Amino acid sequence: MHKLPKAWSLMALDQLVHADKPIVYGIVQAGPEYPGGTPYIKSSDLGGKIEPEFLSRTSPEIAAQYSRSIVRPGDIVFSLRGNIGELSIVPGPLHEANLTQGTARISVNGRAFNEFVAHTLKSPFLQKRIATVGKGSTFKEISLEELRKLEVPIPPLPEQVKIAEILRSWDEAIDKTHLLRVAKERRYKALARKLFDPCHPTFQSRPNGWREWELGDVFRERIQSGEENDRLLSITMSGGVIDRESVGRKDTSTDDKSNYKLILPGDIGYNTMRMWQGVAGLSNLRGIISPAYTVVTPIQSRILGRYAAHLFKSRRMVFDFERYSQGLTSDTWNLKFPAFSKIKVFLPRVEDQERQANLLDALSVEISVIGRYVETLTRQKRGLMQKLLSGEWRVQRDEAVA
Repeated sequence: MHKLPKAWSLMALDQLVHADKPIVYGIVQAGPEYPGGTPYIKSSDLGGKIEPEFLSRTSPEIAAQYSRSIVRPGDIVFSLRGNIGELSIVPGPLHEANLTQGTARISVNGRAFNEFVAHTLKSPFLQKRIATVGKGSTFKEISLEELRKLEVPIPPLPEQVKIAEILRSWDEAIDKTHLLRVAKERRYKALARKLFDPCHPTFQSRPNGWREWELGDVFRERIQSGEENDRLLSITMSGGVIDRESVGRKDTSTDDKSNYKLILPGDIGYNTMRMWQGVAGLSNLRGIISPAYTVVTPIQSRILGRYAAHLFKSRRMVFDFERYSQGLTSDTWNLKFPAFSKIKVFLPRVEDQERQANLLDALSVEISVIGRYVETLTRQKRGLMQKLLSGEWRVQRDEAVA
């Protein structure tokens, strides 16, 4: 972090809390769930907005033994263990609650504004510091002593408030965009369910004109090697068929790729060992993929690749992929083409498949665009935090200046 402006100072966190409300952790053993009891906040409750109705509850007797760690609206709750560094501000509707041994209360005094301190604790430079002082290899935790002496850059109070307002506006934009993406995803799932549930043999009252097929009647397995200059591709749950290099994936395969499989635009590739999770995608690329994948080519007069790509993500198809997978445990389950080919499915006419695929493709594009926008906003906010919370950029009235 660069040199602080003259009006700023570095202060230990325990200098920023009320003397009668020091930084402490909470209940050591909360006991069994106690309906109607005192709510308490765990590490897993942190990182976003605290939802009072979803908090666990302990008995009034246990809570009374830890009155020192009561939290009220405006207090910051910080995770000491596991998801170390995650935090949330206690919301107004939660009038009173307690903590666990894995969380700490930070109740700021008049020197600091709670939102500013919360943002600063989430800033890249302080998160790096928190990770450094945390102990443990597999299970990280930070002690109260280390947390209390953690140094925070503090500007004058009016500047803290203004910085918090600016960052709050970014949070609101990110939250609204995220909610829009969630709404689009729900719409996609509802539409996919409506369109694809009739494909399953157990569905009753499907539309006229549908025909039952085995997947082996509408797909052919591609067993073909690629050429020396074919690019190496991969298949992911969310991204489908991708170029390994374009996403920074290191090629850990052997130099001999003679047994790698060719996949062409229009083919569908799936992970033979993870098809029961729906790991499949329609390829827009030519390349080679690992022998761990299976490549199938749709017979266009019976099933469209774009339609099948959505169908293969539907809940009932994924259930059948799991049911037909072979192996003793989920670690060894596999769905090779002979088993894949026996799965039965009802399909509408190709013209109807095309209309349905167009609808689902359009929604998928919208979801992807909104998702990239959320990522952009989040990245921009992170850069803004680096500048504002270190004093590199100062705020004057309604704007930030360098």
